[in-house]
Formats: sequence, structure tokens, C-alpha cells
Amino acid sequence: MRRQFSFRTRRRTLELGARTLVMGVVNVTPDSFSDGGLYFEPGAAVEHALRLLDEGADMVDVGGESTRPGARTQPTSATDIPTRQNQERQGWATPNVRTFVSQEEELRRVLPVIRELQRQRPEAIVSIDTYKSTVARAAVEAGAEIVNDISGLRWDRQMAATIAELGCGAVLMHTRGRPEQWRSLPPVDDMVGLVGRELAESVEMALRAGLARDRLVLDPGFGFGKNYEENYPLLARFEEFQRLGFPLLAGVSRKSFIGKLMARGGALPAPDQRLSGSLAAAVVCILKGAHIIRAHDVKRTVEAAAVADAGLAAD
Repeated sequence: MRRQFSFRTRRRTLELGARTLVMGVVNVTPDSFSDGGLYFEPGAAVEHALRLLDEGADMVDVGGESTRPGARTQPTSATDIPTRQNQERQGWATPNVRTFVSQEEELRRVLPVIRELQRQRPEAIVSIDTYKSTVARAAVEAGAEIVNDISGLRWDRQMAATIAELGCGAVLMHTRGRPEQWRSLPPVDDMVGLVGRELAESVEMALRAGLARDRLVLDPGFGFGKNYEENYPLLARFEEFQRLGFPLLAGVSRKSFIGKLMARGGALPAPDQRLSGSLAAAVVCILKGAHIIRAHDVKRTVEAAAVADAGLAAD
């Protein structure tokens, strides 16, 4: 059975568990793995977000930095920036490798979208997908109600205190390492156990900073620092994350581990051709306790979630 929770955002309380909520993805980036920059311009991003809301999204997640495998992420502090020699060795200085997105650039991308969404749909729930506390603060002040931090509060030491001060909801996601490290990470024998332990550590960080328990949602982070095979145990044993005692979000939409299962002739289908596999994975997560599904294909996900919810209600 799926537990029920009250989740407080900045402006309202959401009841989670009676039915699955769907979070629509709005990537305001030129290099997203899933849509290739289709919604990089603010006008296109707003139009896309409105369409997702019309298709049944309960909230939209606006992000201004791609964290696809190999992407460079902003160092937590100046001491985290490699020396010039190490930058060259790691590829930072080569013209074909993008540097991390600055907070100024990220804000330039997301703030116009959030403000226009608030103007056109003031009742809409907006989440900001960022690991930077400065971006989180500005986005919440512009109207976002939830901060979705892929690092689980680990990459910016001010993030936990910032979210607590702002009084908004938070999604704490598990990420193993940083995107630029993922291809070289050693395998893990028990990924489910590792994710559970490190999510519990993120929760402790949040609570110490003054965040209330009813403002937290946890996400095991499918694909984030996990190789293909390490994602399948997360799917098979998703119900074990209920032991942490918080609402759960699952982001399986269009992920590479789904594409691998759908591959024919050795070639992975393009991200936008992974709908059937994405829906199957989402339903598995719902039946094993997920409260929120983060999705690109909102209409079909809402329909699939309704069927899964009916099955849960009849159990």
C-alpha cells in the first residue's frame, strides 16, 4: 500500500497518496538529453509549460541547466575548481567541452519563464530544478513553490538553509558523483542500499537546517550516477524507499536504461521514442509507492497513472 502524506509547498498543502501527481518537465536549455533545446527560448518554454498543464500536469519543473552525462556542473567553492593542468587533463579547457552554467545564465533562462507562468496561470504549481541556492532563492521569489535539488543538498552548502528560510517545499534527489564523473564511477554491489543511506543523510542535513519533515519529498535519482544495470534494482525494489518515511518522486521518463531495454539492432531509440518503456517504468514505481511521477509526456503519463491508481485503490 502507498502511504499518504501532506506535503507543504510555499503557498499550499498537497495531499499525496490518494492519486499520483504528475510533474511536467520544462527544460529551458540548449542541450537537454531529452528534447535537444526545443524549449530554450522563454516563449517556447512558457507555451510548452502551459500545454503540459492543460494535459493534466499537477505541477511543472523548470530547469535552466542540463545535467546529462558528461555535463560540467558548477563547483561548490573556488577550492573545487581544478588547477589549469588538471582542467586540461580532464577536458575543461578544450573547445568541444561546455563549461558549467553560471548562476547568472541560469537565472536569465528560468526567471522569465517562471514570471510569465505566474502571470498567465497564477494557480499553477512551479518547481525550480536547480542545485544552486542563489537560483533557488530568486526563482522562489519569482513564484516557484518547490526546489528540486538533484544533489540532495550536497553541492551547495547554503541550499538547505536557503530552502528553510524561504519556507518552500523541497525534492531531495540522490546523485552519485557529478555528471562529468559518471562514466568512470566504479560499480556498486547494492545500489538500493547506497541510495537509501545517502538519501537519509540528505534528510538529516535538511532537518538540521530547520526544514520541516512535511516539506520534503525524496527521489532515488534514476540514471544519475547509476549505470544501466544499476537502475533496474532501483525499479524492482522501489518499495524499500518507503521505509525512509517520506513521499517519493520517480523520474524515469526517457532515461537511457529504458532505451537499452527497448533497443533493436544495437541502437538505442531516441529519447522521444521511449514512451512505452517510460510508462511501464512509471507504473511499476506507482505500484511500489511513488507519489509523484516526473514526466516529459504528460498526457500519456496521466492516463497510465490513473489506471495504476485504480489498481491501488481496489487492492
